[in-house]
Amino acid sequence: MPTTDAEPGMSRGTAAEAPALQSQPPGERAVSVLWSFGKCLGALVPVYLAGYYGFSISVVLFGLMIYMGWKHSRLEKMMRLKSAMYLLENEREFTTEKVFRTKRDLPPWVNFPDVEKVEWLNKILQQAWPFIGQYLEKLLVETIAPAIRTANIHLQTLSFTKVNIGDKAVKVVGVKAHTEHDKKQVMLDLYLSYAGDVEINVEIKKYFCKAGVKGVQLHGKLRVILEPLIGDMPLVGAITMFFIRRPKLDINWTGLTNLLDIPGLNAMSDTMIMDAIASHLVLPNRLTVPLVADLHVAQLRSPLPRGVVRIHLLEAEDLTAKDTVIKGLIDGKSDPYAVLRVGTQIFTSHHVDSNLNPQWREMYEVIVHEVPGQELEVEVFDKDPDQDDFLGRVKVDLDIVKKARIVDDWFNLKDVPSGSVHLRLEWLSLLSSADRLSEVIQNNKNLTSKTADPPSSAILAIYLDQAHELPMRKGNKDPSPMAQISIQDTTKESKTCYGTNSPVWEDAFTFFIQDPRKQDIDIQVKDDDRALTLGSLTIPLSRLLVAPELTMDQWFHLENSGSASRIFVKIVLRVLWLSYDATPTTPSPRPSDSGPGMGQGGIASELNPMGPGGLGKPQPTRPQHTTPDPEFATEGVLRIHLVEAQNLIAKDNFMGGMVKGKSDPYVKIRVAGITYRSHTIKENLNPIWNELYEVILTELPGQEIQFELFDKDLDQDDFLGRFKLSLRDIISAQFIDMWYTLNDVKSGRVHLVLEWLPRVTDLPRLEQILQYQSQQSYQNKVVPSAAALFVYVERAHGLSLKKSGKEPKVGAEVILKSVSNKTKVCERSTSPRWDEAFHFLVRDPRDETLTVKLSHSWGQALGSLTLPLREVLLEPGLVLDRWLNLDGALPESQILLRVTLKILDTQLAVCRRAPGEVGNDAGVEEVVPRWVPSHLDLRHRSGFAIAGDNGNATGQVKLTIGYSTEECRLFITVHSCRSLAACSKDGADPYVSFILLPDKKATTKRRTTTKKRDLNPEFNERFDFDFSLEESIQRRLDLSVKNSVSFMSRERELIGKLQLDLDQIDLKTGVTQWYDLVAETN
Repeated sequence: MPTTDAEPGMSRGTAAEAPALQSQPPGERAVSVLWSFGKCLGALVPVYLAGYYGFSISVVLFGLMIYMGWKHSRLEKMMRLKSAMYLLENEREFTTEKVFRTKRDLPPWVNFPDVEKVEWLNKILQQAWPFIGQYLEKLLVETIAPAIRTANIHLQTLSFTKVNIGDKAVKVVGVKAHTEHDKKQVMLDLYLSYAGDVEINVEIKKYFCKAGVKGVQLHGKLRVILEPLIGDMPLVGAITMFFIRRPKLDINWTGLTNLLDIPGLNAMSDTMIMDAIASHLVLPNRLTVPLVADLHVAQLRSPLPRGVVRIHLLEAEDLTAKDTVIKGLIDGKSDPYAVLRVGTQIFTSHHVDSNLNPQWREMYEVIVHEVPGQELEVEVFDKDPDQDDFLGRVKVDLDIVKKARIVDDWFNLKDVPSGSVHLRLEWLSLLSSADRLSEVIQNNKNLTSKTADPPSSAILAIYLDQAHELPMRKGNKDPSPMAQISIQDTTKESKTCYGTNSPVWEDAFTFFIQDPRKQDIDIQVKDDDRALTLGSLTIPLSRLLVAPELTMDQWFHLENSGSASRIFVKIVLRVLWLSYDATPTTPSPRPSDSGPGMGQGGIASELNPMGPGGLGKPQPTRPQHTTPDPEFATEGVLRIHLVEAQNLIAKDNFMGGMVKGKSDPYVKIRVAGITYRSHTIKENLNPIWNELYEVILTELPGQEIQFELFDKDLDQDDFLGRFKLSLRDIISAQFIDMWYTLNDVKSGRVHLVLEWLPRVTDLPRLEQILQYQSQQSYQNKVVPSAAALFVYVERAHGLSLKKSGKEPKVGAEVILKSVSNKTKVCERSTSPRWDEAFHFLVRDPRDETLTVKLSHSWGQALGSLTLPLREVLLEPGLVLDRWLNLDGALPESQILLRVTLKILDTQLAVCRRAPGEVGNDAGVEEVVPRWVPSHLDLRHRSGFAIAGDNGNATGQVKLTIGYSTEECRLFITVHSCRSLAACSKDGADPYVSFILLPDKKATTKRRTTTKKRDLNPEFNERFDFDFSLEESIQRRLDLSVKNSVSFMSRERELIGKLQLDLDQIDLKTGVTQWYDLVAETN
């Protein structure tokens, strides 16, 4: 029938194809039918051959799996490419539609000052794109193809059969200009985005091989440097381009290269191509285009680095357990190792077996070429026999390290539920003088790490320019010279210049130098076969130490070469200097309590720097005072008074629950990794404990205190309820006396008195506090502390040798009453340095004594110190900081300590005036009320509900919402919910679902997993959306917390809702916050 009579259900595409089929000649239609039949027959051939040769059916299934994987991967890649191209084509319509829909018309003068838009440049690129395509086609066909055919005998029949770069031009999303660093250059960051319909086909006729590319996506940040700026046209001497980080690449293959889309090979092929791009266009590699003559192109292509960062990979903490047992029913451990990347510089640490808190103690040195821009990326993996599991990553902007000089900090790992890594990053400046070289080498000797390479004292940059009049090969033929440059065990090669005896290399190389006084540069010029030596040169680095600015820029005569053979090399040496005057910055504190044996600053510094001294002093003077971390003695003390509970659930029932009994309740308190347990009260639903607990805490964001009640039984203890408190809320209130409702149970509440104790140095206040505490008594026999003691053990000096005459391995033990802490054991030295801090709770500083014992590996005693704390009470500010003599040691043996005493004030000590005390109103009791400040929103406390504060609130959800400018993605992390309303007697099975309005398509809908019977579920799931920042701001988050119910269930499904406009949030910074859920109202 004709196409006009097609059925109504026929699609437009089918109707349109019918005339095309009818218009084909009969011969072409016959060929098409035969081709379809051949493809079907070809699909059956593997099955027939497998049966014919007796192969197992598993071989056919394996081949089918590979084919399906290839097909799926290819379809996904095609869809990504088409989506990106469609979005770029219709960007204006999309944006206009969404702006109109949300009624937020942005005026034309609105701009984003950080990254500027350059639509004019995109219009120029789009207009010039066809002509750029013509140039690339000429370049590939007339230049690159002949070069490939000449280079390899197997590729002599290679030709480009089709070169079409398509209609989609490269788009510059934004430009950021840096003009504040160097007045002689202009630095631009171009944010490139390319989703093009490029099509390039290659054919090798000799092997009947066809291959090609059809569609490419490329996204990345390209840095363009215009330097040097000159006073003549064209005003710029050269243009240098490079990617600071590897761009993101996605390629759609055609022809024989279709095989590269097989799962496993696709990632490998893209990685190989990215490696090729990185070898030319990713730091430290640069593409330099000179615009004027007589420029040192090698120095522009490889300028001196901005500096060197020494990375100390110290330890990690609270990593995720990946090696689980019985399919995850039993948590195991992990075998963690770390991969560190700065540009193309990659380092891998050793792995630590079965440890979630590994200690690596490794050191690496990386060259930093560009700041701002370059960053350190640390990824942690679990070592496995097959595929290593991901344990988290962290990125650090090296510009921060440059400004701070020393960063010693804990960094939280991202994209995982938990984990943090401890890094010490040191910025080493480049000195053009050798005056401090001896001091640097001496400091490096005191630096210990597990890395085989010792620390470097300098870096060496060699610019290999050219050679002249090299000897000819046999037969008077021109050589193809290349150069090998060796320093100690490191050898690097230049490119090869073919068919000339006066090569121009213009290559640059960089080396780390341990001791330039003892090392030499060895240059070997060879023919490209590496067999014939054309000349050699050896330059001791000691010659550079006396050269002006540690630089040599001259011709050198080659040895074992022709009489006129010479080579031009520029050699620059720079001493690596770490300023020890810089104070280590710790922008975020350690993520968990360091516990006994660990100082406030985390790991003690691995360095043993020399004391301050001038250039002319052979021995630097000893410091007279300690230099602890700025966070030393900043911890606070939390006092928890567990008073009583009421209306607990009866768990000890009789006769199958027909007769109600009692419970034997006790409480577990968990805070900062420490667990306290109260005593058990027999058969009481309204127990009174009257117990006191004290703990020293670091003020960490998000830290919580968890309380759990249990009924003591012979077999398994029964659960009686729980609640959580935020440490931040307690610190804000200072003092709280309150009843807290138990969660996840029908009834019950607990009475607590919580106090964050102020730390003062007012000595008269100590008497009042001691008098008040002497009148208190608690069931667990705890005497409240009157002060907190902080001890910083820095170093010792002049210790005695061992009996064998060797230097000792010294460790220090710090003791206060029954509490003992130990430092690390230093390497052999009579002047060890620890740099470790400890803290203690002191009941009465007038009567207690601090003891420090030094010994060799906790054996042979090397001296001790006994310090009554009453001596600290006499020091200004209650701080003792000086050298102290050791008992039982040599007369010159001393130890450098800082001992700080902080008196723990309490509001309860001033609740009532002491009898006989005279005041303005003598004889009148002064009562200080126990209060909770009105500004503290108790609904924001984690894990507990407050009676009477209901309204429409049905719980809370914790979200992190932000925008990653590097990945050009909006991300939303659903962390957890708390205090959800129960939907049945078993609680609820909650999950979180949300959509980004106004788009109601499935592409913006997300949901978490379901947590069974949990009113305080933890999700920690991240969701990413490929939106621009402008598009993200126009979105509205519509979130629901729902109860997972069956089809026939009568339980309530919706628990609570949240609606949030994203334009109310600073997406660039990212916000982590608790949000109230409200019940749906009609």
